[in-house]
Amino acid sequence: MEASTSCKESREEIVFFDLETTIPNRAGKRFRVLEFGAIVICPRKLVELESYTTLIRPGDLSDVALRSSRCDGITRETVAKAPSFEEVADKIFGILHGRIWAGHNIQRFDCVRIKEAFAEIGRPAPEPVGMIDSLGVLANKFGKRAGNMKMATLAAYFGLGQQKHRSLDDVRMNLEVLKHCATVLFLV
Repeated sequence: MEASTSCKESREEIVFFDLETTIPNRAGKRFRVLEFGAIVICPRKLVELESYTTLIRPGDLSDVALRSSRCDGITRETVAKAPSFEEVADKIFGILHGRIWAGHNIQRFDCVRIKEAFAEIGRPAPEPVGMIDSLGVLANKFGKRAGNMKMATLAAYFGLGQQKHRSLDDVRMNLEVLKHCATVLFLV
């Protein structure tokens, strides 16, 4: 509890987050958020303070595949009874706004999708106070030691198991990959 108190007083937590989305298969189709997952981390102790995950039902269920082509298992049936983005927007805003955002390839993908989702419901998007995109950090500091720098490749390189393509599992894996990379860089 002590770590929680010292971090929350100054609001300097880091929120690792990840989205799972549809994959547009036709021109004119957009990415639709299907799942949001986040863990809030105290940067002093690297302990998880809170977590949140939710499936999200898009406005048009036909945007979601009947059968998942990836290992995530997210299908039309899976999200049919999930809340809409509008129903979880306050919670997502509260988790993200005013914190340091962290994740793998979030600048080019996840941040764009969050802004689109909030714009679609006519609300201002949350704003970060800083950003840690592990893809950029690791590409610059860790190099190509682990191959193509995808999260699945990095996790395999460090023996952390397979990427599940479920948002909460992926953010926890992202934190572990960063810890392992930092250890390697410190020792080299």
